[in-house]
Amino acid sequence: MKNNFIKTLFTLFVFIGISCSKDDAEPTPTNPTPAETTINSSATSVSIAESSRSAAITITMTGKDWAVVSDQAWCTLSVTSSSLQSQEVTINVTANTTTSARQAILTFVMDGNAQKNVKVTVTQAASLSLYPSYNTNPIAADATGMSSNATELASKMKLGWNIGNTLEATGGETAWGNPKVTKALIDFVKANGFNAIRIPCSWNQYLANSTNAQIKADWLARVKEVVQYCVDNDMYVIVNIHWDGGWLENNCTEAKKVENNAKQKAFWEQIATHLRGFDEHLLFASANEPNVENATQMAVLNSYHQTFIDAVRSTGGKNAYRNLIIQGPSTDIEKTNKLMTTLPTDKVANRMMAEVHFYPYQFTLMTKDESWGKMFYYWGAGNHSTTDTDRNPTWGEEADIDKLFKSMKTQFVDKGIPVILGEFGAIKRDLTGDALTLHLKSRADFLKYVVKQSRANGMIPFYWDAGFMGVNTMTIFNRTNNTVYDTQALTALQDGLK
Repeated sequence: MKNNFIKTLFTLFVFIGISCSKDDAEPTPTNPTPAETTINSSATSVSIAESSRSAAITITMTGKDWAVVSDQAWCTLSVTSSSLQSQEVTINVTANTTTSARQAILTFVMDGNAQKNVKVTVTQAASLSLYPSYNTNPIAADATGMSSNATELASKMKLGWNIGNTLEATGGETAWGNPKVTKALIDFVKANGFNAIRIPCSWNQYLANSTNAQIKADWLARVKEVVQYCVDNDMYVIVNIHWDGGWLENNCTEAKKVENNAKQKAFWEQIATHLRGFDEHLLFASANEPNVENATQMAVLNSYHQTFIDAVRSTGGKNAYRNLIIQGPSTDIEKTNKLMTTLPTDKVANRMMAEVHFYPYQFTLMTKDESWGKMFYYWGAGNHSTTDTDRNPTWGEEADIDKLFKSMKTQFVDKGIPVILGEFGAIKRDLTGDALTLHLKSRADFLKYVVKQSRANGMIPFYWDAGFMGVNTMTIFNRTNNTVYDTQALTALQDGLK
């Protein structure tokens, strides 16, 4: 008991001693970390439409003041410096009239210390309105004379003929050696078994003002006059934008997408408005042979087709129901089958057709031998030479035509989208003797087979006739006197319909 009392007393003494020692010690000084000064923006990335003029952000800071610098003259601010802890700033931009998006960097610096900053990126979209709208007098939809959908209209079109190298000729209608198109010529074509005409057209060289894409009134009137020749003959007629200097055809690229869509819209608003009064005998075609090699370019081409459809429909009247034609990539059947997996949209159902062309090159167009292959003089079963064997074809004959045309039927026709075979033909070569005889028979058999198989697969064939008479030509009509120049070829085309 005594021992326990002594232990307790000792513990109490030690505790009191320690407590007194702590009370007498000097406190350890502390240095609190000062609050870090900061500057922030409510947004570090701002997107503005091409025609918009402003956007607002809020700058907050904990310092004394800030100042801002823009690296682009087209982008300015309502406030360039401030000492407020929170300041709303309006970003002002001029309209972007270029075909490319553009960026500006705004740098806000606090307290004059370049290390204390916040950057804001301002992106302004490219212009979508490079040209004025030419849809200045849209009218109510008019279904009069427009009853046929695409499939029904295609069934009425039997055999077509191209007025080649004429209204699309660089330098004017007669610049490539053909006379001006007359009603007598169209009458003559109709009398020889054709009930459809394709008019390749140039527009870009006929601008009254290149800065606003305005087409000359007299050229619009001339195209309308030729269309009237066709319609007066109860013929179906296709008006397109042909090569036209290549502005669209050679530029299915992202870099040209905005610019070309603007021109496509401007042109088709004018063309469609001027030709709006024609009934279903008139069809419009977006382009000719747009150069496309991959899915990226195909997407750009589809945007051109979408612009075409929207522009035509927007003008109203009979254009609200007109059948429209869109071209496959390079109008090549195999590329079209591979790449044209989606189509533009049309608010009017069942009024769309597709277009491809068909020229198995070595037989139909090639005019000199190359390191990779030779010209084919002959074509088709029973037409191969036993003496001139290196001129016999190794591809592009009946089996290939059957396969290719069937692919178009499966991809389009069976889904209610007829196919225009907008161009085909084969040159007549400069041969003699038995070689010439066999070549001409091959050529006639080729033309007949193409027409026959086109019709069998829901395609409407349009023969390409450039008008030039001589070696390596496809011409069937002499336009200077409206006579038949190539009876054998004409007969073959007609026989293909039987």
